[in-house]
Amino acid sequence: MASTSAALVNGLGSAFLTGGKKSQALLSAPVAARTSGGAAAAAPKRLVVVAAAATKKSWIPAVKGGGNLLDPEWLDGSLPGDFGFDPLGLGKDPSFLKWYREAELIHGRWAMAAVLGIFVGQAYSGIPWFEAGAAPGAVAPFSFGTLLGTQLLLMGWVESKRWVDFFNPESQSVEWATPWSKTSENFANSTGEQGYPGGKFFDPLSFAGTLKDGAYIPDDEKLDRLKLAEIKHARLAMVAMLIFYFEAGQGKTPLGALGL
Repeated sequence: MASTSAALVNGLGSAFLTGGKKSQALLSAPVAARTSGGAAAAAPKRLVVVAAAATKKSWIPAVKGGGNLLDPEWLDGSLPGDFGFDPLGLGKDPSFLKWYREAELIHGRWAMAAVLGIFVGQAYSGIPWFEAGAAPGAVAPFSFGTLLGTQLLLMGWVESKRWVDFFNPESQSVEWATPWSKTSENFANSTGEQGYPGGKFFDPLSFAGTLKDGAYIPDDEKLDRLKLAEIKHARLAMVAMLIFYFEAGQGKTPLGALGL
């Protein structure tokens, strides 16, 4: 009973419930010190309502228990789209978890672009996506070697900047890190969150923020909603690409499988 009471007192004095160091100091002070000059006059009572933490979501909500297989302790629901799915325990190490989320985000964005390109490309040209590169004039007016070298050069430069920025955030928005020194501020992380730079360059339509007097101001509520929508669509696109690969192995295309 004593240990339960002590735990309750410690919980009520935590920063999460009291709102910071100032509030904790106020709660821990004697009652007389909280009143004006230690006067005996009783202060009006106020009702304090504490909001409970959001319930952690599960990828199998109907099943209770299951240990770390169904409810991993290292996933607390703070990441967008976190439903506690990590049966292999890849995210036990916080540094690995951060890297895997970055990889999932980047691969998902490429998959969404690829799915759209496959449908639009075949609908426009009639050529299956896995044969498009061998079609006459596919890389015109460039040779294959020129196109490959240019892509490796440009993508290598962009990916190297992303790699460095992952381990050293904000290091790539300085003037010497970009060839366009006058626009280096456009490469800065306007939201302060890894993988979501925002700003006038990465969010030109201001989906997750607003432009005021030429300055980009992120909107946390919009950003959180878009992060969840993006990761859901990204995962769906990656599954779709996996299906496209299996179809291609049988000589089929997504449009052909749909009878179009």
